Amino acid sequence: MPHQESSFMSIVASIRKQITPIHPEGFLFVAGAVVLALAADWLLPRVGWIFWLLPLFVAYFFRDPKRVTPLREGLVVSPADGRVSFVGHAVPPPELGLGDQPMLMISIFLSVFDVHINRAPVSGRIRKIVYTPGLFLNADLDKASKDNERNSLVIESSSGLIGCVQIAGLIARRILCFVKEGEEITAGARFGLIRFGSRTDIYVSADARALVTEGQRAIGGETVLVDLKSSEPQRNFRLD
Repeated sequence: MPHQESSFMSIVASIRKQITPIHPEGFLFVAGAVVLALAADWLLPRVGWIFWLLPLFVAYFFRDPKRVTPLREGLVVSPADGRVSFVGHAVPPPELGLGDQPMLMISIFLSVFDVHINRAPVSGRIRKIVYTPGLFLNADLDKASKDNERNSLVIESSSGLIGCVQIAGLIARRILCFVKEGEEITAGARFGLIRFGSRTDIYVSADARALVTEGQRAIGGETVLVDLKSSEPQRNFRLD
C-alpha cells in the first residue's frame, strides 16, 4: 500500500511539472471566460460546448513558465517571447532620454499565441518609467514604435543605460508594469505584461553587435540578444 501511494504521488508530481502556471493577472479573465461558457452551454445546448475553448485559450494566453536566465555582466537577454521583427539602428523614443542619435534597436513581436510576460533584459536600477498614450496599430509595423500606446523603461546597468519599451498592438489594449522607478531588478525578473498581442523594443549602445537576426524566435529571459562585453565580430546567419 505505501508503495502504491508513493507511485501515485510520483505520477502526480510528474504531471504537475508539465503544467505551466497561470499568472495571477489572468485569474479574473479565466473566471469570466468560464462564466461565459456556462451561460452559452445553457442558452445554446447544441453548440454551447464550443465556448469552453475560450477559457482554455485565456489560460493558455496568461501562462507564466519558469525561465533559466544567463547571468553575466554585459549580457542583454530578450524581454519577451516572440519573433525578432527588427534588428538595426534607430533613434530611441524621446521619453527615454537616451539622446537623439541612433542606437542598436531589437524588436520582438508577440502574437496572441506567445507568452506575454515581460522580463528584465539586464540587472540594474530602474531609472525611469514613462507611459505614453497613442494608437493601436499593428505592432509589427515600423511606425508602431513611435505612434502606438507604450510604456518605456530605462534600466541603469553596470554596462550602461538600456531602454526597454512595451508597445500595445492591434489587439492589445492594456499594458501592465509591475515595477516602479528606483527599484533594483535582476535580469530575467518579471516586470510587466501586455494583453493580447504586442511588441517589445530594446535599445542599447550603437556600437553593440546583435547576436540574433530578423525572423529568429526569442525566448523571454533566456535568449541572449547582445553581449556588451564581447569583442566578437558581427555574426552572419543562414536560413535553412
